[in-house]
Amino acid sequence: MNFTERLLEKTTDIWEEYYKHPFVLGIQNGNLDHAKFRYYILQDYLYLEEYLKVFALGVAKSRSAETCHLFAGYIENITHSEMDIHRGYMGELEISAEELQHAKRALDNLSYTSYMLRLGYEEDELAILISILACALSYEYIGKRIVKNNPAILEDPFFGPWVAGYSSEDYTRENLLLIEQVERLAKGCDEERLDYLTEIFVNCSAYELEFWNFSWKGENKA
Repeated sequence: MNFTERLLEKTTDIWEEYYKHPFVLGIQNGNLDHAKFRYYILQDYLYLEEYLKVFALGVAKSRSAETCHLFAGYIENITHSEMDIHRGYMGELEISAEELQHAKRALDNLSYTSYMLRLGYEEDELAILISILACALSYEYIGKRIVKNNPAILEDPFFGPWVAGYSSEDYTRENLLLIEQVERLAKGCDEERLDYLTEIFVNCSAYELEFWNFSWKGENKA
């Protein structure tokens, strides 16, 4: 068992909650209330703004050119791929620049990004990689699970682009690079350090579940 497998084993119950969550199932079935998805897109865009800062801290904390390029590549991909999908939905859902500018992060959103940013300032490159892994990898797993359960959703004019983005080969390829770097850096860690890193992954996985929860409820605003 490699370290990533160990992380996933420790969070099996949490990740299973993703797959059966009513928000995720609503996307899978193509019948999620667009108002709920609108709130999610707005909150997720605000999340990505802070998420990018975590990668920037990763660049600053990198001890090798390889890790530095990995973090920098993610910044490029998120800025010009993932956030572009969100901007497309903002136009379709009539989310104006003014609304985005004045929108407040939900409390759990604020707590999640604050936690990752604290790790970014206080910890090393590996801890930062672990803090972003739960988000990056869970979206891939969710996207692929949705396609497996309902391949036709890719043709859905509204939800199709979201599912296609996270289930794509390009997105998977990016995550493989992330996992490979995690595995390389984790090899030099003792059990105490691995336990601490596992705790980070468990915490971030739990935050991901709370993101789906407040997106479904449309509550928990700051």
